[in-house]
Amino acid sequence: MPASYAYLGPEGTFTEVALRTLPEAATRELIPYVSVQSALDAVRAGEAEAAFLPIENSVEGGITTTLDGLVAGEPLMIYREVLLSITFALLVRPGTKLSDIKTVSAHPAAQPQVRNWLKKNLPDALWESAASNADAARLVQDGRYDAAFAGEFAAARYGLEALETGIHDAENAQTRFVLVGRPARPAAPTGADKTSVVLWQRDDHPGGLRDLLGEFASRGINLMLLQSRPTGAGIGNYCFCIDAEGHISDRRVAETLMGLKRICLQVRFLGSYPRADITVDDAPIARQGTSDEEFAAASDWVARCQDGRF
Repeated sequence: MPASYAYLGPEGTFTEVALRTLPEAATRELIPYVSVQSALDAVRAGEAEAAFLPIENSVEGGITTTLDGLVAGEPLMIYREVLLSITFALLVRPGTKLSDIKTVSAHPAAQPQVRNWLKKNLPDALWESAASNADAARLVQDGRYDAAFAGEFAAARYGLEALETGIHDAENAQTRFVLVGRPARPAAPTGADKTSVVLWQRDDHPGGLRDLLGEFASRGINLMLLQSRPTGAGIGNYCFCIDAEGHISDRRVAETLMGLKRICLQVRFLGSYPRADITVDDAPIARQGTSDEEFAAASDWVARCQDGRF
């Protein structure tokens, strides 16, 4: 496997900035790709060791292009996650004034994060979506659009200047990025982990989603992401992308996955990996009755009952 990481390009994206915070990125060739799907395809084809992509932001939730890319196609697995605080700059060609701006561009995920600023400062500007925020900056450089919302760091790369900086509608906005590779044994648990899965219901029935969530609730597992995505099989046909606390080696998580495998049409395991939002010292304590020791004690009790030793 080539020692390279694919990422959502071009150069100068928030994705590249977040990727460079990983120590191992210094030992890999970092290759920009034009879309989320093309980066994932590079991993599936063996052209890259892993892909680094945005998957969730704190304003709009899950980033559907990445979720859909993990739901469909050959299975892949998440190995790491990174959180990055996000603020935007309005990048323009030198000499451009605010009153000159008729068109603005950015990745679709950026729009909800700058909507109010745009309404207040450029109410008549036409929004045009781009493959990434850096690509929007490149298109401004080429003269296609008047301005782009991107990271201030992208200005020098594309010969632009930051007309406005520190743009964000929500304080402390963050985007979560994930490192995705081919399936392998998950890393050892850290004590502050997350497990990601995709679930397909066996059939559509009243209480179907409750049945799925009950597998987590009955074992004291908190959910951090729950997002439905269309399967493409018709209106009302959805699968569910879920992030849950814990690691597959935890008894409560393993038994939850076994329960889901019994009742679901399909379960896609997307990995167990360290959480980026907390340290081990801040990790939640398993609810009473859901620790590995309590699962082991309950299993031993059943065995003794079966042997007549209760």
